[in-house]
Amino acid sequence: MTNSPYDIAWCPGCGNFAIRTALAEALNELDMPPQQIVLTSGIGQGAKMPQYLETNYFNGLHGRSVPLAVGIKLARPDLTVIAVSGDGCMYGEGGNHFLHTIRKNLDIAILITNNQVYGLTKGQSSPTTDRGVKNPLDPQGNPNEPLSPLVLALAMGAPFVARGFAKEKDHLKELIKAAIRFEGTAVVDILQPCVSFNKINTYQWYGERVYQVEPTADRFEAIRTAESWQDKIAIGILFRDEKHPVRNVRDLFPRHTEREDVERLLHLYHA
Repeated sequence: MTNSPYDIAWCPGCGNFAIRTALAEALNELDMPPQQIVLTSGIGQGAKMPQYLETNYFNGLHGRSVPLAVGIKLARPDLTVIAVSGDGCMYGEGGNHFLHTIRKNLDIAILITNNQVYGLTKGQSSPTTDRGVKNPLDPQGNPNEPLSPLVLALAMGAPFVARGFAKEKDHLKELIKAAIRFEGTAVVDILQPCVSFNKINTYQWYGERVYQVEPTADRFEAIRTAESWQDKIAIGILFRDEKHPVRNVRDLFPRHTEREDVERLLHLYHA
């Protein structure tokens, strides 16, 4: 996997650089042919990720990276499908898709570059912005409670839930490899400092708090671990359930005519 020739539009020091490197190295070490990989994304700084890697990708509308991944996986179950976008795109505009894709448990990986801010549109509060944080649209401080996305994913029944940190690149690479190899929907929330618009959740702020954990198959223990935030923040595979049945598209129905296949796929998506 190589980097694309396009000029990169991220700010110097952006956590997305390390995430891109970790993702590229993970795909290289998994020895996957680029033509067998598809990345999907929506809109935002994190959503530019697929444009900076030499592989197939579909860059769609804001909040629509996950349904794109679902559609591609249903049509081509032989492909490795990875949805990657930011916290605003995935948890805000795409929040409903995030929830119901977890329920379907198709074999896709969902990577969220979480900088706790809308970086592309100059620093507004995102679903994960801490309460009280001031920015151009919340000069008195963000009045909303922040979303706890991994607690939400666990409560929805996600069989693989992990959190990484952009500065811990080698650790993050291994998380991404594990998520891609996992047979089922794998969610990886990646702490990604925004050096331009988030002056609170910095590399130093995260560095003083993150600690690595080992996987557990106890969902309630994982929820308790995921809930911890201000003083201690766990990174690693928080939960992995190898026994959770994945929906294998090829086994759901036998071969039919092309029209019947399309109708059945649409029915499956809406199920």
